[in-house]
Amino acid sequence: MSGNPASAGPPYDVLIVGAGAAGLFCAIEAGRGGRRVLLLDHAGRIGKKILISGGGRCNFTNLHTTAGHFLSANPHFAKSALARYTPADFLALVEQHQIPWHEKRLGQLFCDRSASDIVTMLEQECAAAGVTILPNTHVREVAHGDDFRLETDRGLFSGRSLVIATGGLSIAKMGATSFGYQIAQQFGLAIRPCRPALVPLTFAPEDLTRFAGLPGVSTEVIASAGPGRFREKLLFTHRGLSGPAVLQISSYWQPGEAVVIDLAPDQLWTGKLRAQAAQRDLLSARSAIRGVLPHRLADRWLDLHPPSAWTNQGLDEAESALHHWTVHPSGTEGYEKAEVTAGGVDTGELSARTMESRKVPGLYFIGEVVDVTGHLGGFNFQWAWASGAAAGRALAEAH
Repeated sequence: MSGNPASAGPPYDVLIVGAGAAGLFCAIEAGRGGRRVLLLDHAGRIGKKILISGGGRCNFTNLHTTAGHFLSANPHFAKSALARYTPADFLALVEQHQIPWHEKRLGQLFCDRSASDIVTMLEQECAAAGVTILPNTHVREVAHGDDFRLETDRGLFSGRSLVIATGGLSIAKMGATSFGYQIAQQFGLAIRPCRPALVPLTFAPEDLTRFAGLPGVSTEVIASAGPGRFREKLLFTHRGLSGPAVLQISSYWQPGEAVVIDLAPDQLWTGKLRAQAAQRDLLSARSAIRGVLPHRLADRWLDLHPPSAWTNQGLDEAESALHHWTVHPSGTEGYEKAEVTAGGVDTGELSARTMESRKVPGLYFIGEVVDVTGHLGGFNFQWAWASGAAAGRALAEAH
């Protein structure tokens, strides 16, 4: 950390509220451009969500990032920032700091050691850029006249520009608040309705009963809801369904809608029952379905969905049922378990190139607080780096 904050003397060029991925990266870019930057956060430590991400290894980007991996009321908004700061750009910074990394699958990049390597890298880059970081600082009020003024529990700070990088409502135990949305509304910016995303889904009571005893069972599926369709692992929980396939589809699911799940993609579980001279009975069916599903799930499924008849038509119907399991979730596990918040500051209020408010010059919104929500797998971090870079570079160019 660098610099000594003071409420006296000349104002800062840039005030940034929120020392997460987006805020830190914006501070680095603005500081590199010669701006005097003050970065504030109410938490005692910067980058807290970075530290817990990816099971503590930080899935810091995805090599295959495109705008198609993001949800937004304007699907084109993210294109500009993502094109101008790419996964390769961030990876170059990681390698410059000699942080060992590996690719898991589907382009997902993780630290070999710990997510703290990324936070340390960002701290070092902030120090090199002359950024002043002030943790444990609570903003009580934001005012705007000739400049922006933040009244905090550690004094009054002023700056020519204000960047809101306070994230969404997810993981309240990590300090998530609605501060960013409140500031947007204070300055007259529209907010798209927020909801938990990348979050486990909960069963309705009847399904809780039907699938009791299966928590911990996992299998590869194709889950579909609305325009979303994902082939990944599904996991049964004590409350419903989780796993990557379900987390992904939760961002597309709307209350009251169904989720359709193919429990055995590309597999024909009734194939053995159709062979010439094959036995067609429950014992043979149990053996056959165990060939495509984990045994506990196979047994439960057959108990709940036995073939209506042992005819070819009956087997066709049984086969189809396994590939079109229709679930009506009662809801989600909420912001407490959600990895991100969908919705947020309406992108129509912001410049796609700079992330600056169209209504209030000098006011910027970046990262998760904006209505841009990535898929699982490092995409939300790449949005944080890219939107932070877009705002930071614009601030560096401002006079």
